[in-house]
Amino acid sequence: MTTTTSHPQRWLILGVICLAQLTVLLDNTVLNVAIPSLTRELDATTSDIQWMINAYSLVQSGLLLTAGSAADLYGRKKMLVAGLALFGVGSLVAGLADTTAQLIAARAGMGVGGALLITTTLAVAMQIFAPEEQPKAIGIWAAVNSLGFATGPLIGGFVLNHFWWGAIFLINLPVVALGLVAVVALVPESKAASSRGTTPGPPEQGDRPDLLGALLSTVGMASLVFAIISGPAYGWTSSRVVVSAGVAVVVLALFAYWESRIPYPMLDLAFFRNRRFTGAVAGAVLVTFGMGGALFLLTQHLQFVLGYGPLEAGLRTAPLALTVVALNFTGVSAKVMARLGGPLSVLVGMVVMAGGLVSIATLAADGYAGMLTGLVLIGVGTAVASPAMAHAIMSSTPPAKAGVGAGINGTLGEFGTGLGVAVLGAVLTSRFAAESLPVALASANSATEKARLIDSFAAGLETSQLLGASAVLAGGVLAAGLLRRAEEEGEGEESSVLAA
Repeated sequence: MTTTTSHPQRWLILGVICLAQLTVLLDNTVLNVAIPSLTRELDATTSDIQWMINAYSLVQSGLLLTAGSAADLYGRKKMLVAGLALFGVGSLVAGLADTTAQLIAARAGMGVGGALLITTTLAVAMQIFAPEEQPKAIGIWAAVNSLGFATGPLIGGFVLNHFWWGAIFLINLPVVALGLVAVVALVPESKAASSRGTTPGPPEQGDRPDLLGALLSTVGMASLVFAIISGPAYGWTSSRVVVSAGVAVVVLALFAYWESRIPYPMLDLAFFRNRRFTGAVAGAVLVTFGMGGALFLLTQHLQFVLGYGPLEAGLRTAPLALTVVALNFTGVSAKVMARLGGPLSVLVGMVVMAGGLVSIATLAADGYAGMLTGLVLIGVGTAVASPAMAHAIMSSTPPAKAGVGAGINGTLGEFGTGLGVAVLGAVLTSRFAAESLPVALASANSATEKARLIDSFAAGLETSQLLGASAVLAGGVLAAGLLRRAEEEGEGEESSVLAA
């Protein structure tokens, strides 16, 4: 279905789906602050903690494409309800868990619900807004992502100061209940049109579930994310990483081959012949690579070099997210995109983001003021570039495949961020020849040696952050060039060629 008019209750519906989205995003970070409590009360080992954190992101990232395809095929409202229900049940089991195995299983179940929610919320937003309002709606949706990043540790810390660790999951339940009622009452159903139009009955060839494609994409993406997650802890040449990366390459190659051969692919590879789509994809991977890795390094800079505690470090990164939220919720970023156009918005935004990363790399050593400048610049750039890229991906995907488009957008974010953490973290490790700064400082014999170690670590951070800035800048130039060329060649937002 092609949206030409807006739903009369579109802003209320957007608020509902953003609330569901925020809950999912909070659970990506909220568990980190509970690690000491889990270690004490559940006798959790380091391996247990890693699986509690990674089970959620691993399952969620592996299922994004499959979840998006299921939403297109069976109905986005149905999958939104299913995602909320699964997320709520998983939260309840996690909050009441009394063993590490129960908590890991519950987190995996929450990951299934999270994958359904991430894909369906963006797909529904594209369906209920007319094209002229979609950039602002996507901007608000993207701002919620930044809000989740910023507030997760803060909310987790507040809850743990007043309740036991299980409460960080149980607070999801009233939000899920409210979301279920609101979705059932307000959100319209939408799904891909049948190959026979509105004729009821079982799916025909064009509507058939791509079960093998779903299996291959899930296994391939989960293996890839597992390799990226395991690299920093186990070493990039360890058998754990090499085997999982090898499985990912083989399975994803089989997935691409299968999708190119069947008449009803889950992911139509013809999408990648659209320069608008490939430009947005390239930009999204590179910007999340630079941003994810650089922000991973930023937290270490605040704590290890500048000496802030975890909560204070979290508060000092908040200006980035607050800038994104302010510019998107006020509609400023949408106005900028309307004035500059998509390609120039992406270029300007990513240049500003790169400037922010350079500012942090070069000025943060002098104190927080230089870092604050960089954080605000990154926030401005993110507010302008990220919605423009998400809109380019979604608007160059046929409306019948809106769920798959949202799955691609989410997968790119997971992949780029994980790769950025892995690569920029490896650069830091190569420059700072020690297992970690705290371990090195603990074995230092003098204040002079400790100062040298901190200076060496800061130099490694600077190199890694400058590499992240280069990736963001390259992504801006590449994405803007491809998007501009697509516009010049008349590849419109409705993607009529792809929809054929």
